[in-house]
Amino acid sequence: MTRVEQWERRTEVPLLLLALAFLAAYAWPVLDPGLHPTLENGLQALSWAVWGAFLVDFGVRVSLAEQRGRYVLRHWYDVALVVLPMLRPLRLLRALAVARILGRTFAHNRAGRVTVYVIGATVATIGLGALAVLDAERADPHANITTFGDALWWAVTTVTTVGYGDFYPVSTGGRLIAVVLMLVGIALLGSITATIASWLVASAAEAEEEEMEQAVDESTAAVLAALDDLRRQVAALESRLDAGDPAAPD
Repeated sequence: MTRVEQWERRTEVPLLLLALAFLAAYAWPVLDPGLHPTLENGLQALSWAVWGAFLVDFGVRVSLAEQRGRYVLRHWYDVALVVLPMLRPLRLLRALAVARILGRTFAHNRAGRVTVYVIGATVATIGLGALAVLDAERADPHANITTFGDALWWAVTTVTTVGYGDFYPVSTGGRLIAVVLMLVGIALLGSITATIASWLVASAAEAEEEEMEQAVDESTAAVLAALDDLRRQVAALESRLDAGDPAAPD
C-alpha cells in the first residue's frame, strides 16, 4: 500500500463528515433563500473552512505521491474540483466536489460494493443535481424551475434520460448541470446493466457448479456403496473359509 493510499484510509471518516457538513452548508441557503444574513454568513464561513480542508487533503496527497507531477496529471479532476469553485461563477462545481469526496470514501469501504455504490451514486447525483440546478435557475426571471420539488423531479427525469420537458433549465449554469446529469445518467444505466448481466452470468455459473458437485457426490456415493458391498462379500467368503466350508472357493 502506497503512502497516498494510507493517508486516504486514515482520512476516510473525517472527510466524509466534512463533506456532509459542507453539503448541509451548501444546501440550506439554496432551500431557504430567506435565511437570516447572520446564519447565512456563518454557513458561508463553514463551507469555506471545509473547502480549505479539502485543499489541504489534496496538497498532502500530492506531497506523499512518489511522482507528484504524474499524480497531479492523473488526478486533474481533483485539481479542477478544488481550485475552480473558489471562483464565484463556478461555485456550482462544489456539489461535484462533494460527490467526489463521498465516492472516494465509499470506494474504500466494504459497503462500496457495486450495487450499493451504484444506488448511492444515483441518489447522491439526483439530490446534488436538484440543489445545483435550483441554485442556478432561481435568479433567472425566465426560470421554470423555482422550487426544490420541481428541481428534484427534473433531476430524476434527466438522470434517467427520460426528459419529459415539463421543466427545463434556461440559464447557462443550469444547462451545464443538465449535460453533467445526462452523462452521469448514461454511465449509471450502463453500470446497472453491466451489474445485472454479471449477476446473471455468476448465477448461471454457480448453478452449473452446483449440478456438477451434485453429480460428483452421487457418483462418489455409488462407488462407496459398491465398495461396501464388495467388502461384505469378501468378509462372508473369509468366514466360510475359516469355518472349513467345502463349497468355498480355493
